[in-house]
Amino acid sequence: MKTKTTIISLLTAAILAGGLFLLVKKPLICTPPPVPHPTQAEVQTQKTAKAQAEVLSIVEDTAPIIAEEEVVCCEALVTTSSSYNYDQETNRNEYNQLAENKFRKVNNEPLSTFSIDVDAASYGTIRRYINEGQNPPADAVRVEELINYFSYNYEKPRGKDPVNITTEVGPCPWNKENRLVRIGLKAKEIPSENLPASNLVFLVDVSGSMYGPDRLGLVKSSLKLLINNLREEDRVAIVVYAGEAGVVLPSTSGSNKQKIREALDELTAGGSTAGGAGIQLAYDIARKNYIREGNNRVILCTDGDFNVGVSSSEGLERLVEKERKSGVFLTVLGYGMGNYKDSKMQVLAEKGNGNHAYIDNIQEANKTLVHEFGSTMYAVAKDVKLQIAFNPDQVQEYRLVGYESRLLNNRDFNDDTKDAGEMGAGHTVTAFYEIKPNNAPRTMQFAEPELLAIRLRYKAPDSDVSQLIETKLKASGSNKLSPDFYFASAVAMFGQLLRNSEYKGTGSYNQVISLAQSGLVNDRQGYKREFIRLVETMNGLTAATH
Repeated sequence: MKTKTTIISLLTAAILAGGLFLLVKKPLICTPPPVPHPTQAEVQTQKTAKAQAEVLSIVEDTAPIIAEEEVVCCEALVTTSSSYNYDQETNRNEYNQLAENKFRKVNNEPLSTFSIDVDAASYGTIRRYINEGQNPPADAVRVEELINYFSYNYEKPRGKDPVNITTEVGPCPWNKENRLVRIGLKAKEIPSENLPASNLVFLVDVSGSMYGPDRLGLVKSSLKLLINNLREEDRVAIVVYAGEAGVVLPSTSGSNKQKIREALDELTAGGSTAGGAGIQLAYDIARKNYIREGNNRVILCTDGDFNVGVSSSEGLERLVEKERKSGVFLTVLGYGMGNYKDSKMQVLAEKGNGNHAYIDNIQEANKTLVHEFGSTMYAVAKDVKLQIAFNPDQVQEYRLVGYESRLLNNRDFNDDTKDAGEMGAGHTVTAFYEIKPNNAPRTMQFAEPELLAIRLRYKAPDSDVSQLIETKLKASGSNKLSPDFYFASAVAMFGQLLRNSEYKGTGSYNQVISLAQSGLVNDRQGYKREFIRLVETMNGLTAATH
């Protein structure tokens, strides 16, 4: 009888701590209850009595087979669950360290090679920090992601290639002695109604660290926006993971929206995080329902806090590198703050033929999953690489602004086995080079000299063989710069100020605001105006600390 009483006490505690799922074969996903306030003591007593009644029927059947070591395991779980509160975390965010790109001498290194980056997660991250009155950590600021958060008015592709290259050169706004080269890419557009059928797998982290309205609550609201736009030919499955991974909804037609919404509504958070198992299961489901010439994609919603099974950055990298060969793409949506593992999600996006966005509010979810559905979800070109060859007669030194995590060896450009970024339908990508002109006198030239040559390689989504595009930029450039040049250079300056870059020169937040206002065109959704307000807020925060 004493043993039975002990078991009842432990199981009751496990239920109240949200941890009973470890004792049964099919895991329950339990929501951790709120910590009782003294004025809620009577309510808590009622919950305890109810839990004891529920456990009693379980114990009658299972007490003879519960081993002593299983009871000890349960006791340890209760201790862990009650002593760890994710809502109390304040400084457990993790970002990869970035070594800022330096100037390179053209005579020594005439070539610069890198993978494109269409991710925009860094912008959402720094926006949340600033809106909460905090300075973003320097390593959370990836300048190219800030620039590429915005779309620009680049010329569309016209021929057989799905990508077009645009170039522009003008004075560098933070260092008047240098020039700034802008390289813009535009992917072909596909109307939403003409997009191929989608085979989507929602992979949702329902572990304890996702408990809260800005985590799992926001995940549900975000995915419902996407569900509203599904067509009959589209299909969705839902996979979840906590201590283990499981299928909540098998692949279901997009015409059955209510069934998909109801499956989402039933999700609750609790437990540890077996992210690797969840990723593996999601890819398995995607392959099982693979649509030839369709959009096959896993959409991972998580804070990146993997702590069970395959959980290291290296292990996750090996996992997604293997799976990307299946033709299934990956979108990583980050949620929450305080325990946010951006470093791991960057690995997944970069190595898994994927992209990465940070969802800090429902407006950002609408931007990513509705307004930019085609560019986020449907790739028209993969493994897109750029190689720039600088003319030593015109350029003394150059520096790539951002893209520190995307640098490639020069020999990787022609190596089709080397992974690079993808471009979705209608996507724009921007890269800036700050250059030091070579002002030495030159012999008379009858033809206008070239400043640099641009080479781009891409693969069709279903191909393993790359195609080459080439173009050149003349040294003179245009006397009239586009509004997009001003706005994008303002965002680049802002990123360098946030990082306290050694190359920020004479840049200031006031100058960022002035430049951005000069480029305030094509802003139907108001994203550029929001950027200006964000800079104004950061300017005020900086003034308040000096």
